[in-house]
Amino acid sequence: MRSIFHLAFNVTDLDIARRFYGGVLGCGEGRSADSWVDFDFYGHQLSLHLGEPFATRRTGRVGDQLVPMPHFGLVLALPDWQAMAERLRAANTDFVLEPQLRYAGEPGEQWTMFFCDPFGNPIEVKGFASLEGLYAR
Repeated sequence: MRSIFHLAFNVTDLDIARRFYGGVLGCGEGRSADSWVDFDFYGHQLSLHLGEPFATRRTGRVGDQLVPMPHFGLVLALPDWQAMAERLRAANTDFVLEPQLRYAGEPGEQWTMFFCDPFGNPIEVKGFASLEGLYAR
């Protein structure tokens, strides 16, 4: 069995979180209480708790671009990445970095996009033609 990653962080409204994580991103909802809700984030567990979201700044340098730090995200097979990009576009998502190809023709070639949830929590989603390229050098 592969390990399942768990990440807990703050949001300010659980109904809005349900619409974004459940509706836009397509994550299944798990257990919940008045102050938190769990989501199946493509096989990983997110626990969203009521509270103040963490502070972020664009300090992560990737090539010639600055990306929000800290951030979390997913690595998907390219067809799943493309489907997510389309769902996000259909939801009029304001991208930090529009869906784009990075490292074209190089080891680790990947598609990437950065966006924030409705609470400002930054998310990166990468897409690979083959997941074997994830750690390519």
